[in-house]
Amino acid sequence: MPAAAFETLKLRRDFVAASRDGVKIGGPLVGLQMRDRNAADALPRVGFTATKRVGGAVERNRMKRRMRAAAREALSDIARPGCDYVVIARRAVLDAAFDRLLKDLKDAARRAHGRAKRPLPAEAGTPPAPLDGRESGR
Repeated sequence: MPAAAFETLKLRRDFVAASRDGVKIGGPLVGLQMRDRNAADALPRVGFTATKRVGGAVERNRMKRRMRAAAREALSDIARPGCDYVVIARRAVLDAAFDRLLKDLKDAARRAHGRAKRPLPAEAGTPPAPLDGRESGR
């Protein structure tokens, strides 16, 4: 995927939907919420947020600029088409090395993909395996 191969989330309802319906991942530098829109042909969308608890307007804007730069680099290769990603700043974003921010964002995205409910095409029609490893019907 090219470096700018995602759209930006701008509407509050999209942020709320990601929070309500998405997979939530916490990390030391960023939190990530990922929501699958079930639109495999659509570009991934990314939104950025920092609450007032993490600092004043100048600091929050710096955090969001750093997160946007990190997302362009980290998510361009691993973002799934048709998914929304909301990146939530922690206070540590301001002081962390950029490489560490990239690593944290990539790790959060990979963990979110592992928890996503999107079935693989081969698994779509198969029933889930029993949790205890035994065959069902015993």
